[in-house]
Amino acid sequence: MAKKEKEAKAKKPKREKGAFKRGAKLFWSFLKRYRALTFITPVLILLDVMIELKLPEIMRYVTDYIMLNAGTESFVRHDLNMLLLKMLGYTLLTLVVGYINARCIAIAAMGFGANMRAAIFNKVQDLSFDNIDHFKIGSLITRTISDTTRIQSLFSTTLSTFLRGPIMLGVALTKSIRISSDMSKMFFFAVPGIVITLGVLGALAVPLFKLMLGKMDKFNGALRGNISGIRVVKSFVREDYEREQFEKINTEVAVANIRAQRLIIYISPIIVFIMYSCSIFALRSGSSTIIRNAIAGVEGGLTYGQLSEFTSYISSVLSSLMVVLMVFVSLVVSRASITRVAEIFREQPTINDNDGDPALTVKDGSVRFDHVFFKYSEEAAEDILTDINLAVGSGEMLGIIGATGSAKSTLVSLIPRLYDTTQGTVYVGGEDVKKYKFKNLRDGVSVVLQQTMLFSGTIKENIRWGDPDATDEQIKEAARAAQAHDFIMEKENGYDTELGQGGNTVSGGQRQRLCLARAFVKKPKVLILDDTTSVVDTETDAKIRAVLRTDAFAGITKIIIAQRITSIMDADRIIVMDNGEINGMGTHEELLQSNEIYHEIFVSQQEGVLAQ
Repeated sequence: MAKKEKEAKAKKPKREKGAFKRGAKLFWSFLKRYRALTFITPVLILLDVMIELKLPEIMRYVTDYIMLNAGTESFVRHDLNMLLLKMLGYTLLTLVVGYINARCIAIAAMGFGANMRAAIFNKVQDLSFDNIDHFKIGSLITRTISDTTRIQSLFSTTLSTFLRGPIMLGVALTKSIRISSDMSKMFFFAVPGIVITLGVLGALAVPLFKLMLGKMDKFNGALRGNISGIRVVKSFVREDYEREQFEKINTEVAVANIRAQRLIIYISPIIVFIMYSCSIFALRSGSSTIIRNAIAGVEGGLTYGQLSEFTSYISSVLSSLMVVLMVFVSLVVSRASITRVAEIFREQPTINDNDGDPALTVKDGSVRFDHVFFKYSEEAAEDILTDINLAVGSGEMLGIIGATGSAKSTLVSLIPRLYDTTQGTVYVGGEDVKKYKFKNLRDGVSVVLQQTMLFSGTIKENIRWGDPDATDEQIKEAARAAQAHDFIMEKENGYDTELGQGGNTVSGGQRQRLCLARAFVKKPKVLILDDTTSVVDTETDAKIRAVLRTDAFAGITKIIIAQRITSIMDADRIIVMDNGEINGMGTHEELLQSNEIYHEIFVSQQEGVLAQ
């Protein structure tokens, strides 16, 4: 039992030293060129507070002057007007300082938020595939939008109120005690009441806000999936089902948000109640003192003006205290967002090219797998790929076939080092892929993924992704090779046709051909086609395969994953994948004779063709 307890303590993560310092340094870096505004803001706040605290004093003079001199010969309107003009001057000065301060805060906060979002986006670009899989796309979107907005709001609130609150609290409290130490005793009860209220409600709100943010991750994931798959939804007439699912998730988010906000909503009424209670106490106590002094004929006691000034300070003291504590509550509530954003920056890419040689480039298209094992997680019980040994010569065409889930796509993803092997080594151009810089390796390896992806912009811009320096003629040449030129020219604007988000203005087969053209224009040493002709007709598929046999592709290694045997039957060699292992290897004729899996696939596909 004691041994288990020791093991549990050993496994328990220790608080990372210097985490706060690194976090502060991280968020400080988001300010960049807005730091000057950040330093100007406290000075303006200090000036604004000192001006604002002058107003109750002038109001006291005005009140006492009227009360003492009204109806007497000593009453001089000029003196009263001067006091009022002075008060107006301070008010206008407060307006100007407040405007400049608010503008500085707005610019600094917006810049801070923009830099933070940019930093998150850049960090995500550096993460590996399995890092992205760990966070999930919906969660990354929530962290980039919702969490950064919450942190930006916290920064703005802190900048505008955190310094103002303590200054206002200290000066106003000092002035209140100077006016009446007896009435000021109420603060010994009011201040702890506010502190305890905000502390308790803030602590209770934290887990509820974490729950709400988790619901937002789920909401964003569902929304993204629905919108990106809207064509599928409509084709299966599943709009009502999707509405029900959306309503369910949306309600969960709303309920979680209401529960979290409900505690915060209580804060303002409680503070207002305490504030007005103190004002009532001050008016009751002060008026009694003034009346007693008047009856007794005591001079030099509490005046009407001082009572008015004191009640103003009550509002200033309690409001400033509330502001300071609200910043802390906001910080506590935003802690979940801060943690979630910091997690992205703490995440280290599982794959990096720090040891890569900048001068090393892919010299040819040879590919070799040397006793390669792979699994997506260290905790996984079984390997996805098991002891893969394979050598592909430069310029060779290799076909890969196998049942769904046989790890065909996983195998080829190791070549451009989208994932790293668990054991064994992958060689490209005779060198271990880990010796290359990512750019040099992936410039030499072009991958057309199973899931087609185009970007907003024109057809020409999308094809030029493969080679930013490609000429218009090279783009057209790549499009012809991909059998895309004809349908492009049928468009009203040809290569300047806007594709829309995700290429939603073209069909699935046209998207695949544009992705092929994007890969062809790159002119790589290794070309990987991951089931990229699955939705094109057999005639177009045959034309693309014929192009791959031309002299233009003679020096390029072609690795083609396919579901249809006709797409790879003329390959130099074909490997059959089964459950993460190479089950067979050879030419089409050899595998028909020697490999049961390949033979079964061929027979079933032939029967399907005959049945049609």
